[in-house]
Amino acid sequence: MSKKSTISTIAKEIGIGVETIRYYERIGLISQPEKPNSGYRIYDDEISEKLYFIKHAKKLGFSLNEIADIMVLGSKDCKETKKIASRKLQNIKSKINDLESISKTLEDLIKSCESNSEYKGCPIISAISRK
Repeated sequence: MSKKSTISTIAKEIGIGVETIRYYERIGLISQPEKPNSGYRIYDDEISEKLYFIKHAKKLGFSLNEIADIMVLGSKDCKETKKIASRKLQNIKSKINDLESISKTLEDLIKSCESNSEYKGCPIISAISRK
């Protein structure tokens, strides 16, 4: 038996905002149910499952465009989905490398500031100000 919910109920269940659901409808990630004469649109299990999918995919770092591509592929084309996931993983690893480099630079700058016993200007400010 199918469970049907209003937008506010489904938003609360999934842990996303009502405006987020409306945005996903506007950009075509999910369909908007017809509005009955009684007034409230009713969201079925299929839409709920898509919203859960979107939420979890976003937690993995996928963009809405990537999520849309994956949703179009569905479970039929694992090879293409793997390509999208592999590109995402490579992008994440690259960002991690960049962040590790930034972290190392900041650690070095902080150490140089701590060892600046004569206080001839701040080494952090000097390093940031260099062209």
